[in-house]
Amino acid sequence: MDDHSVLKTTPLNALHLSLGAKMVPFAGYDMPVQYPLGVMKEHLHTRAAAGLFDVSHMGQVIVRAKSGDYADAALALEKLVPVDILSLKEGRQRYGFFTDDNGCILDDLMITNRGDHLLVVVNAACKDADLAHMKAHLPDCDVTLLDDRALIALQGPRAEAVLAELWAGVSSMKFMDVREVPLHDVACIISRSGYSGEDGFEISIPQDHAMSVAKALLEHPDCEAIGLGARDSLRLEAGLCLYGNDIDTTTSPIEASLEWALQKARKAGGDREGGFPGADRILGELADGTSRRRVGLKPEGKAPVRSHAKLFADADGLKELGEVTSGTFGPTVEGPVAMGYVPVSHAVAGTQVFAEVRGKYLPMTVAALPFITPTYKR
Repeated sequence: MDDHSVLKTTPLNALHLSLGAKMVPFAGYDMPVQYPLGVMKEHLHTRAAAGLFDVSHMGQVIVRAKSGDYADAALALEKLVPVDILSLKEGRQRYGFFTDDNGCILDDLMITNRGDHLLVVVNAACKDADLAHMKAHLPDCDVTLLDDRALIALQGPRAEAVLAELWAGVSSMKFMDVREVPLHDVACIISRSGYSGEDGFEISIPQDHAMSVAKALLEHPDCEAIGLGARDSLRLEAGLCLYGNDIDTTTSPIEASLEWALQKARKAGGDREGGFPGADRILGELADGTSRRRVGLKPEGKAPVRSHAKLFADADGLKELGEVTSGTFGPTVEGPVAMGYVPVSHAVAGTQVFAEVRGKYLPMTVAALPFITPTYKR
């Protein structure tokens, strides 16, 4: 889709253009891939100070039980995700994913207990399908897309200091806490979370006020606007999956090394064991293991190995193992980083594999994830 006239725009589109952003089509939206600072400097600035990202293309969805009871909404949504939502405390958020009947991943998402309802944030490319999925399978709930709100992410070690200029109470929040507070006299929903591996926040704003709040944050000398290019390299260094690359309807949560996201209550022997699509496969893989796993990969040299590069056990390309799902240059680690799927026999850190790049077989080493040490405020 090259014709920008048919792309959707976010409420911050004019801001990106005024800041000199290079705009590209992404998930049906006109989005900033980088600003004049450039991807490398934007990445390093986020790791050192604070970066502001427009993620308004993502879907913000309210799930409210028709009974008005949180427990009813939580138990209804648990029929679609292998996650414990019932015990999620008010003002807390949890990572999860929709699974299909094959035990594979339809989308990954964030789920928040907002007291009398759930706030579910889904990926832009899956937004329409996710909305239809919830409406079809949650008959006792009202499912509403909030298409009148923007979403921004403020990430980095100085994120708290930047946000404190607008709301002094920010220091009381811990990782995955969610609060509704006024920023710049605008009622915003703030979660202490993000997708960079750094401390930070995601802020849901009424779209008519998105520009004023974003500009107020950017007035801080430590805060720079950051595009999709650096967002991708930041999340990859942090070992975080991108839906459509590292996880999709061909990957199970266990193959994807996401078993940490399944709570005890939904596992075998738990209070609410199973009951989600694909439970037999997923619980079976938890018990018995899988044939392949998502792993970190570090190529030798400075050249990145991109997604879809085939992985082999040998330098002659005789025994194919799998493929790279994400790959780029990691500015923080000062070298290329990648993720991909390999058989469990080759999934141990330190194992050497080879990637096919333009007819050559380049050595890569299986590495522990993440590539950087996350700085979430626990």
